[in-house]
Amino acid sequence: MNPIKHVAIIMDGNGRWGLKNRNSRTAGHKEGLKTVEKIIKATIKKKIKFLTLYAFSTENWKRPKKEIKFLFNLLEKYLISKTDDLNDKEIKFKSIGDKELFSKKLYKILSNSEKVTNKNKKLQLNLALNYGSKNELINAINIIKKKKISFNQSNIDKYLYTKGTPEPDLLIRTGNTRRLSNFLLWQIAYSEIYFVKKLWPEFTSNDYNKILTNFENLKRNFGAI
Repeated sequence: MNPIKHVAIIMDGNGRWGLKNRNSRTAGHKEGLKTVEKIIKATIKKKIKFLTLYAFSTENWKRPKKEIKFLFNLLEKYLISKTDDLNDKEIKFKSIGDKELFSKKLYKILSNSEKVTNKNKKLQLNLALNYGSKNELINAINIIKKKKISFNQSNIDKYLYTKGTPEPDLLIRTGNTRRLSNFLLWQIAYSEIYFVKKLWPEFTSNDYNKILTNFENLKRNFGAI
């Protein structure tokens, strides 16, 4: 049995689900939050300590301004209403990515959620916001250059947004799309990757548990025989 410490998920397909079922992309984003809560619950049940969700990429700024505004408003409302619940469930919340482009309001809400839940240890929930793996690596390299320390794997790990988080054991992408979309490119060097046809709002706890069980029973060689 392969132990699972960290699961990473690209939550793809919210907008398409919304258009298909409600004639509205925003309805898909709202529905996707329900799936997030189901997956958090299932992750805790499996005693997995780290869950990283790709919520908004550096490329997502190309979307219509109205949709971007809705997404951030949805996130703000979620954190305002759910931070105490996260804390009660002993979930540590952390946002990863470049926060410089966020409004003061969103930055404050993110910081508050991180502060309130900082000492929790049952699950660390990483939410990737304005995240791009290439930017993350450039940022780490610039810090290393500024500090005038050695370029090596250990130092790069130390200055990534995911510092202190083990590398993902597996990466799941929903939405019937087979690409990584600039997500955790350094960290997933040895992750098992699962592409799922279902759109994110259709993804169930049962689907998730099947993937986890499949992973647990894999023979993983890491270059050996």
